[in-house]
Amino acid sequence: MRLKSTPRKVKITDEIRQAYAERDKSLDNDPDCPTLPPEAWERAEIGRFYRPRKTQISFRIDDEILDWLKSKGEGHLTRINGILLERMISEGGGSPRTRFLSQRAAQNGSRTSGPK
Repeated sequence: MRLKSTPRKVKITDEIRQAYAERDKSLDNDPDCPTLPPEAWERAEIGRFYRPRKTQISFRIDDEILDWLKSKGEGHLTRINGILLERMISEGGGSPRTRFLSQRAAQNGSRTSGPK
C-alpha cells in the first residue's frame, strides 16, 4: 500500500528563528534566491500543491484506440489517464481530494492530469 501525500503545516521553531537572525544578510538582495522571514512561512503547508504519485505500467491497447488518441495531438498517455480518472470519479471512486481537484479543474476548463 502506498503512503498518501497529505498537506501538513510548517513548524517555525525558535531554532529556525535564531538561524534566520544569524544568517548572512549580504545574500538578502539576491533576486534568484529571496530570503523570507519565518513569519512569511507560518501559514505555509507542505504538500499544498499536490500532484498524484504515478506508477509506470505497460498494457496492451487496440491499434484503433491508440490511433484515435494520437490523432488528437500530443499527450495521448495523459489523455488515457484523464479518461480513466473521469470514469473512476463517475463510478464514485477516488479520494475526496481527487474528486475535489477534478471538479475544480472541470470548472476551470482544464483537466487535473495535464494538457488536453
